[in-house]
Amino acid sequence: MTFQFSSISDFFAMGGYGFYVWLAYGITFLSVGLLIWQSKREIKQTLKWAKKEQQRQGHINKE
Repeated sequence: MTFQFSSISDFFAMGGYGFYVWLAYGITFLSVGLLIWQSKREIKQTLKWAKKEQQRQGHINKE
């Protein structure tokens, strides 16, 4: 098995395109991470709202 790059620094440089390649990876992982964080936050807020709504509906029905 042969490797494309002779050293680890050549791998990170990627023939002069390393900045763009690693920037694209960084933006992608940052975007995916933010989407996961936002989704979890919205789920938590929705469940909190639903619980309050159920409590409010139950309170109205008891009267």
